[in-house]
Amino acid sequence: MRFSKFMNEWLYGEGAYYSKYRQIGKGGDFYTAVSSSMFFGGSIANRLISTIESGFLDKNCAVVEIGAHQGYMLADIVQFIYTLKPRLLDTLEFIIIEPHLENIEAQLKYFKDSFGNVVKLKHFNSLEDVRKKSAFVVANEIFDAFACDVVKDDKMLFMDGFTPVFKEPSDDIKAHCKKYNIKSGEIGMGYEEFAKSLSEAFESFEFICFDYGEKEKRSDFSLRIYHEHKTYPFFSLTNFVEDEKLKPKDVSLESLYKKSDITYDVNFEHLIDAFLENGSKLVFLKTQMAMLVEFGIIDLLDTLSKNVDEKTYKSEMNRAKVLIDPSFMGERFKGVLFRK
Repeated sequence: MRFSKFMNEWLYGEGAYYSKYRQIGKGGDFYTAVSSSMFFGGSIANRLISTIESGFLDKNCAVVEIGAHQGYMLADIVQFIYTLKPRLLDTLEFIIIEPHLENIEAQLKYFKDSFGNVVKLKHFNSLEDVRKKSAFVVANEIFDAFACDVVKDDKMLFMDGFTPVFKEPSDDIKAHCKKYNIKSGEIGMGYEEFAKSLSEAFESFEFICFDYGEKEKRSDFSLRIYHEHKTYPFFSLTNFVEDEKLKPKDVSLESLYKKSDITYDVNFEHLIDAFLENGSKLVFLKTQMAMLVEFGIIDLLDTLSKNVDEKTYKSEMNRAKVLIDPSFMGERFKGVLFRK
């Protein structure tokens, strides 16, 4: 089985990891920027307001999140809109793209508990179901959850059950490796189809996403598994590691299958090309730290300091530091912004 199919089954097949509601944060398998601080969503809300005020999007645009998990980020965006520009809540349309009923129910409950009947939340199964004039679209850590293929020294990874085998690559993988000069590493699948669907869903949009990765391809493997806040390099669980002392003792590839998250670093050069080929324009690619500063996170924290007690401010500041500190998420994660 081609590895991208194996990974897709792991994450999205029957009984797969993302086929059911997953808790993110302390009780889950990993943390995200959303679970770290509400000022992540707050900074994005600030960007949305400035984008509307600049005239690129109008006050009636759709605000869309893709890959929303519990819906916390979109809820934080709504909360900050209420704080910064409450009149926009009367005109904006809030949408989540979500195919799984369990997640939809959790998101609706969270919005109901948070906002009562003041904010209406709509759901669509996929971008293919959406046709809107304009939209502000956000996503956090979705492209690292797209299935990937893996290459090593002109060979391509296949799975024989839970045993990895490198064989002759397919023509599409050969072409991709030649284009990006890849000798070893992961190749994300589906980026072009996503960019095309987004372009067809909205006549105009601003799309913002955050993910971990680099501007250019890596020269090694980043494929890894997250389980209960432990990280396992994929190949450490296979026969490619001969020294048994280097293999995890408590888990196996089979025991983690469909019960944990499997991911890799995004090649932003590939992602940018996919969007450019489908009619979008790159506005900028920055570290998460630089992106959030651009979106006004420092100003938002300064405003908070003037309106709450010192203990509350320090608590929120420490949470927000995780987002922008270079030793945490600030440099490791990147933000990219496209427009059409």
